[in-house]
Amino acid sequence: MTTPDSPEQLVLRVRDTGWACLADLLMPAGLTIETVEADVKIPGSHWGDEEAGLIAYTLYARLDTPVHSVLHESCHWLLMSEQRRKTLHTDAKGSAVEEMAVCYLQILLSDRVPGMGRARMMLDMDRWGYSFRVGNTRDWFEKDAGDALAYLTDKLSHAHSIPGLQIA
Repeated sequence: MTTPDSPEQLVLRVRDTGWACLADLLMPAGLTIETVEADVKIPGSHWGDEEAGLIAYTLYARLDTPVHSVLHESCHWLLMSEQRRKTLHTDAKGSAVEEMAVCYLQILLSDRVPGMGRARMMLDMDRWGYSFRVGNTRDWFEKDAGDALAYLTDKLSHAHSIPGLQIA
């Protein structure tokens, strides 16, 4: 059970940022955002509750969905092949290194979300329970994410592009 001041409640939610900045970020890449009404189960959500969901070319979220969840699922979609996108339903099924690259990319993209930014994204990831070999998200990002960065750099150099994104 979460309380109003529990770590899960302190993360930035879609209701805090609005839909427009997320749509502006993701729709040019071909990912559609579908809003889900409050208290309705989110289609394609792997984790359930308020976590974002993915089905093919659509990301599903509610106003109570954490922004980190929207970006995390979106980054899975951005890094997967067209073939995987076509058959995508709920589980992105990526490798361990892809999962780390997704985390790295969601941190980079957080700079494009008003009120978020990298520091807040890393804090929200820690609050939500993301875990890394070296402990907290910042330490991982700054000291232990070389494999994730190499994977991400390779993926984004082959037909996957996010306009204006600078890696590193």
